[in-house]
Amino acid sequence: MSFSFYFTPLCFVFLISYFYLMFFIILSAILILPVLMGFGEVSRKLLGEIGESISIKIFSGIFLLAMAWQVLAFFIPLTVWVEGISVGVGIGTFFYFKTYQSLLKLSGKEWFKITLISLLIVFAGSYYPFILDHFGYYVPSIKWLNEFGLTKGLANLDLVYAQMSVWHIFQAGFSHFADGFLRINAVFLIAFFFYIFEKKAWHLLLVSPIFLLFVQSPSPDLPAIALSLLVLNEILEGNKNFKWLFAFSVFIFTIKPTMVWAPIFVFLNFFRKENLKPLTLGMAVFAIYVFKNIWLFGYPFFPVQIGDFGFSWMPNAEVLKESSHVAVLKTFDMQYPLSEIQKFSTGDYIYHWLFIDSYKKYIHIAFVLSLLSFGGYAWKKKERVLTILFISVLLKSILVLVFSAQYRFFLDVFFVVYVVFFYGKVKEKIAISIFGMGAIIIFLGLSFPKMLQSQVNSFKLGHYMQGFTKTQFYKPAYFELNSFKTYEVGNLKFNVPNYDLCFDTPSPALSPSELKLYEKAGIFPQKIGEDLKEGFVWKKLSSEERKKLKEIIFSLDKKQ
Repeated sequence: MSFSFYFTPLCFVFLISYFYLMFFIILSAILILPVLMGFGEVSRKLLGEIGESISIKIFSGIFLLAMAWQVLAFFIPLTVWVEGISVGVGIGTFFYFKTYQSLLKLSGKEWFKITLISLLIVFAGSYYPFILDHFGYYVPSIKWLNEFGLTKGLANLDLVYAQMSVWHIFQAGFSHFADGFLRINAVFLIAFFFYIFEKKAWHLLLVSPIFLLFVQSPSPDLPAIALSLLVLNEILEGNKNFKWLFAFSVFIFTIKPTMVWAPIFVFLNFFRKENLKPLTLGMAVFAIYVFKNIWLFGYPFFPVQIGDFGFSWMPNAEVLKESSHVAVLKTFDMQYPLSEIQKFSTGDYIYHWLFIDSYKKYIHIAFVLSLLSFGGYAWKKKERVLTILFISVLLKSILVLVFSAQYRFFLDVFFVVYVVFFYGKVKEKIAISIFGMGAIIIFLGLSFPKMLQSQVNSFKLGHYMQGFTKTQFYKPAYFELNSFKTYEVGNLKFNVPNYDLCFDTPSPALSPSELKLYEKAGIFPQKIGEDLKEGFVWKKLSSEERKKLKEIIFSLDKKQ
């Protein structure tokens, strides 16, 4: 088979996207996927065999590159030079190890299916970002990584940085020329569909339309949920590669810590005395995660204040207390004042959470019913793997309910229960048909959000959807306001946007709400040294500094 067979479908996709679709995302996928496959081969050479399939090579490439960039970010920012060298090495190894040969083995029918679904993913990725965390968390984190890397005590500047996901480090590494519009999730989802078609995991295809809602932003929810389903699917298929499965499950945890059930499940399912050595790679991933948290936050696990080692850059107690209060308020969709919630008995807490006046009550009830159904099913089947999986998911659920029972923290449980019930029971034609119908519904919701807004008023994200725009035919839609003012308190000069999100404000950026929080606590972030790269601590405001901060806040309030 000629080498041109590899280029033919890609050239076809490029031409179609150039004239009709969003060729920036297509170009990103054409560049990034071979880079990841190249690093996947490097990963096999360095860390051991994991598999020969295209998707496994891509995911092992993601693992190696994300971990390498995470370590590198402690020392230098993830600049265009880091990206350029990484892309060069990835492309070089892609050809040196002849990784492209695995692409040549795909049939024309397989290429057609993957190309068609890739176009749907690209189209979904071309819409405006609408997840609020995109503007207040994802983009600021990526910008900081590009300019400064992982900075000591960064949580003192803004607590949101304390939860910086390894997924945003991975996105930051590709955010200069390979993926300047931050649509790495679209590229990831294409790789996930490679896995579905290679493994014929049609049960995963059936539920995949929901993933189209996560490709406009570098949301860690998509890779965390999808990769956890991959690990679960591999174990149900009988994969015994404990070393890689455990390392990968810990990697998923570092993407989103609420996925803690994944490493617990893999560990309990495979652990034996003779399996101590294979734990090493996963424990190394975990150790880097803990060190990153301590470096940024001062504690090993955000947002838990366990492990006080007395570091000088630990966040202020009042700021952490306010953050925990907000988490409690969000648990009840901001419908009750904190003073009332604190008076709830255990019964009141459960009742008000289950029957909250919002569409979320249906999610909460479904969550409880899903856990009960899963528990009953596991007890009836009496299979070791299902029992361990249920215990792992139950432990995760208890932790989430204790710390912050927001529905977005347990959405993955629905996917796990679905896989348990439908593994191996879904036919290809049915899966493709349902996926197609689901994709149409998703596109209608994205294109005509007013329909969604009018039908579900309590669905707040629906009010941030902007609908379809003509510019999507040649570039992904994105926001650009770039309106801010510069101030100085103590030794910190900072920028404040004329709105409450810092997505396009130069670093260091603080939102008006952050300024109010610091004024209330009587503290303010300060540089450790002359350079921002040296990190941040907090210090108590003098009377003059507090007066100045109040004046800044007053001037900002007048403009709004």
